[in-house]
Amino acid sequence: MIESFKEEEGLVRIEATIFAERESQKGILIGKGGAMLKEVGTAARRQIEDFLGAKIFLGLFVKVREGWREDAALLDEMGLGDRGNRTE
Repeated sequence: MIESFKEEEGLVRIEATIFAERESQKGILIGKGGAMLKEVGTAARRQIEDFLGAKIFLGLFVKVREGWREDAALLDEMGLGDRGNRTE
């Protein structure tokens, strides 16, 4: 979920949250010493820089929120509403 998006001179600052349903998933997403989160963040930043054509600062946070995948209001806020068309 994008928490903030600020355009500054020569830089776009984006802060985003990655949700996990359980604490154990949070640990996997962060990885040992933050290695997995850094890898994901670096790849995402590069893709966003290519897409926007601007230098990006990407701040990522991992939070546990049980049941987030079933929270219709949260999914709508993230632009993932109307999950009825998806198969899982």
